[in-house]
Amino acid sequence: MQQLLEILVKNLVKNENDVEITKQEQASSITFVVKVNSEDIGKVIGKNGKMASSIRTIIKSVGAKEHKKIYVKFGD
Repeated sequence: MQQLLEILVKNLVKNENDVEITKQEQASSITFVVKVNSEDIGKVIGKNGKMASSIRTIIKSVGAKEHKKIYVKFGD
């Protein structure tokens, strides 16, 4: 799941080396925190948050097998 998220984000940004994804796992949920270069944050979030919403939907559908809530947070 984390690898898929990394591939999705790296294909959107200009500075691929600045992409950092951390995983925080609790008993009932998994949170991925995605940090990118400040130049690229707009590309990852997209117009009206549509790109971020699409990324979250993909990751949640892949993570449904684990029966945990999946969250994706974006920052710079």
